[in-house]
Amino acid sequence: MTKFLKRRQFITAGLATAASASGLGTAVYFADRYGLIPPDHTGIVGIGETLTYATQRLLTSGHSLAREFKRSDISKVPIVNGPHPTDEKYLALLAEGFENWRLSIEGLVARPVSFSLEELRRLPAENHITLHACEQGWSYIAEWTGVRLATVLDLAGVRPKSRYVVFEPFANPNQSRTVVRALWESIDMADALHPQTLLAYGMNGEALPADHGAPARLRLGRHLGWKNTKYLSRIVITDRRDLYRKGGGTWYGGI
Repeated sequence: MTKFLKRRQFITAGLATAASASGLGTAVYFADRYGLIPPDHTGIVGIGETLTYATQRLLTSGHSLAREFKRSDISKVPIVNGPHPTDEKYLALLAEGFENWRLSIEGLVARPVSFSLEELRRLPAENHITLHACEQGWSYIAEWTGVRLATVLDLAGVRPKSRYVVFEPFANPNQSRTVVRALWESIDMADALHPQTLLAYGMNGEALPADHGAPARLRLGRHLGWKNTKYLSRIVITDRRDLYRKGGGTWYGGI
């Protein structure tokens, strides 16, 4: 047993013991000491989120992999959770095949950069056949093609104090209640650097369909579907814990 594993087990045991003894303040102290406090840590629900996030981080390796499937497992009909944006800017880019689309990388980086779709495709590509797991039933298995987010962040030169990566989609001002909103999300650096975290521009051997997030989307192997931001327009690297989408649900959607 490695020293690292012993340390991880000790900290996890400390969290569990503190929580089981109703010493929630002690458990949160342990989590904070090791940098394992999620953005939505306030309030009664926040305490539970802190324990879930911290415990899962400690029990799983930073590079623990989600299950990968065979091509024969790919869903015949990948379910679409709402159509693509209908604002004029997005429709114009879609009509031209996203030739003038660019994805900017900003924030706590040494070299702010932006990429066209063609430039992303020139970077080292990977394919992963994984489950898009949706808690509302929009689940399917697909093959995703893209570049590791870690590769793009390395090109931008992420600064040491960076803690979170924020993903912003195209604005969609024309959406109604009958259309699923395109929401921005954030993840921590552990998930940003995970080997299955992709900026995906392909799906099932073809260009990413518009309704599935074209021109590029975030693909996380170890998170529920709603964390996988579609229609990307900007990525911001930050150390701010309060910079996250507030509202229904939780911040950490790990599975």
